[in-house]
Amino acid sequence: MEYNIPLFKLNFGQEEIDAVTETIKSKWISTGPKCEELENQFVEMFNVKHAISLSNCTDALHLAMIVNGVSAGDEVICPSLTFAASVNSIRYVGAIPVFCDIEGLDNMNISPREIEKLITPKTKAIVVVHMAGFPADMDAIMAIAQKHNLKIIEDACHGPLSEYKGKKLGTIGSVGCFSFFSNKNISTGEGGMMITNDDEIAKRCRLLRSHGMTTMSYQRAKGHATAYDIVDLGFNFRLDDIRASIGVVQMNKLRPDLEARVKVRATYLEQLASLDQVIVPFLDNKEFVSNYIMPIVLKDSTVEKRDSIRDFLHSKGIQTSNHYPAIHRFSVYKDYPANLPITEYVCDNEITLPMYAALSEDEIKYIVETLKNALSQ
Repeated sequence: MEYNIPLFKLNFGQEEIDAVTETIKSKWISTGPKCEELENQFVEMFNVKHAISLSNCTDALHLAMIVNGVSAGDEVICPSLTFAASVNSIRYVGAIPVFCDIEGLDNMNISPREIEKLITPKTKAIVVVHMAGFPADMDAIMAIAQKHNLKIIEDACHGPLSEYKGKKLGTIGSVGCFSFFSNKNISTGEGGMMITNDDEIAKRCRLLRSHGMTTMSYQRAKGHATAYDIVDLGFNFRLDDIRASIGVVQMNKLRPDLEARVKVRATYLEQLASLDQVIVPFLDNKEFVSNYIMPIVLKDSTVEKRDSIRDFLHSKGIQTSNHYPAIHRFSVYKDYPANLPITEYVCDNEITLPMYAALSEDEIKYIVETLKNALSQ
């Protein structure tokens, strides 16, 4: 159906069209100068040493496992409240996902207290997903990692330019991974980025993203090399210049877009304050965040009630979503049992409301009033 108020709106304009046209006219459309320009934007905006553009964030997470030494039989602690890619990447290298519960109904991020309980001699790394762009408790998590000599992989797909105590998300752990999927804050349709301050990790990622080749086509085309060797078993995880050119424009729009989202969330909080049946996660957050999505959790609810409320909102032209179904409940993960009562309640009773920079105050009032009507049914 056609929604009057969609879940998100793409902020593409003539600039993105012009960027793609110029790239096509340049006659270089695979990995090349636009990918390099986008990487340099990340280096500057995130104040890191290295940024490696990739075909998507799933590939970034996959490489993150490899370059952090995660291999078959290792255990990796991860949330179940996330998108499948965060966990699939663990399985790609033959490692074992160990599902961890979240902090609470008001904080949908992985719990440091629960992480500590799950550590065994086989634990190699922790995947931290900064849910909705709000920072996990990185001081506590980094202290645990240091104590047990664990690697921290930040899945920061929801949080470009989100901050934790003055640091950008994705810059605190060993690596940070970002997505450019169509509904993300930075959108190129598909695409991703890994950032790191580790020289060796960056060097190996660049090698592995292109078949383990010592030089790439763009380098050879520009006369910087005439041959190549293959020195590692790599992949085809390259981003192309067409999508990277869109990413460059999107990066230039990012800060204003996020600042507008801050205002949208503030309006939501004002309107939702009177609804006693609703918990707004991360209500006490004071950090600058991306506000990728606008999650709410229903109190004393059931999955059937949640779904009926979503259906009511949809009937009134308001699109919603659920972030996310619990990964440990999917058929492919049935052999990895987990006791996650908080995660399961949130997954069954969370509703993602529309969130985008252009969402108006009147639209937000309509969404919340419709939600109020649905709750009273």
